[in-house]
Amino acid sequence: MSLALVRELEGLKRELALFPDDASAWTIVPGVTNSAANLALHLAGNLQYYIGGVLGGTGYVRNRDAEFGRRSGSRAEIASEIDAAIRVVRDVLPNLPPQRLDAPLGEPVMGLTFRTDAFLLHLCVHAGFHLGQAGYLRRIITGNAASSGPIPLQPLAEPK
Repeated sequence: MSLALVRELEGLKRELALFPDDASAWTIVPGVTNSAANLALHLAGNLQYYIGGVLGGTGYVRNRDAEFGRRSGSRAEIASEIDAAIRVVRDVLPNLPPQRLDAPLGEPVMGLTFRTDAFLLHLCVHAGFHLGQAGYLRRIITGNAASSGPIPLQPLAEPK
């Protein structure tokens, strides 16, 4: 799962880089609640908290309100948060013992209990969902239909 999460996060960085400037990454269009920048901060915070804090014991303290409430900042700042999430995914997930995947996550989410492996699958799908949203927002805001190549298969392939 770490390969898939890293792929989604790298795709998100490519989407953000295709915005023409920092301000446009924060643009919210009618009928949509969040900007691409907010979605990126949300994913970075979500993964740093659940994978880093809950599973890896990093002590990461999440500020979910700021993930969605912030309205400005540079794409470089956002990329830095995504990079922090990538480091956590790469450091924690490959080192989880197999029995940890079968165990409960360790804390309820929205009042529900999950097995760790099921919640990690949810995090992968959640990342892909928000990556797609960010891509459509970028295309709508910029009028540029160019693909960022958001989900290449190569990172998931077996080494030759």
